[in-house]
Amino acid sequence: MKSTIEFSPAYTMLTLQLEPGERVKAEPGAMVAQQGVEMETGMGSGGLFGGLKRMLGGESFFVNTFTAGATGGWVSISPPIPGDIHSMPLNPGENLFLQGSSFLACTENVETDTQFQGLKGVFSGESLFFLRAFAHGAGGTVFFDSYGAIKKLNVDIGEELVVDTGHVVAFTDGVEYSIGKVGGIRSLIAGGEGLVMKFSGQGQVWVQSRNMLGLAERLIPFMPKKG
Repeated sequence: MKSTIEFSPAYTMLTLQLEPGERVKAEPGAMVAQQGVEMETGMGSGGLFGGLKRMLGGESFFVNTFTAGATGGWVSISPPIPGDIHSMPLNPGENLFLQGSSFLACTENVETDTQFQGLKGVFSGESLFFLRAFAHGAGGTVFFDSYGAIKKLNVDIGEELVVDTGHVVAFTDGVEYSIGKVGGIRSLIAGGEGLVMKFSGQGQVWVQSRNMLGLAERLIPFMPKKG
């Protein structure tokens, strides 16, 4: 299917052109407009268990499936917050790991489930689970979004990539990560930088230019207080 990404990177919108009978799956509430397609809401692949696993990964229990009619159609979708959209083609056997709520849509042959992070998830300040997107059949494409702009960074063998935990969006199969800090204890407490994810191996990591937690910390002083 043909995809068009507009208005990047601040208020990005994705439009997918569907051939007759072609389908795309998207997060509930992501639709902006559509023509010539039918929408069906369900639990997606895996039924009840699959829906619960997506919730553990920070996504919605339900999935909307858009199917084009006899003459084809199109659907435009966008994320709920200002930011960018990126696409990643997946071959059978390949995985893409996404931070919670970064998944936007995927083609019919792509499925999602969760990957447990263990104690690393606790110390990273992020979810205990990553969302894992993987393809079957002829492969497919996954679309993911960010808060702010997205940048792809390469990780090569023998190198280490350090990323603030609040800026990680996605990463490919070939990289591994550990949780650490930048500098010493003084830097951790007073330097304005928290824990980081240290990536190694070989693959790609996508980062976002803004941090949702940083925004929340700026807004909290202006929130009404009880009493």
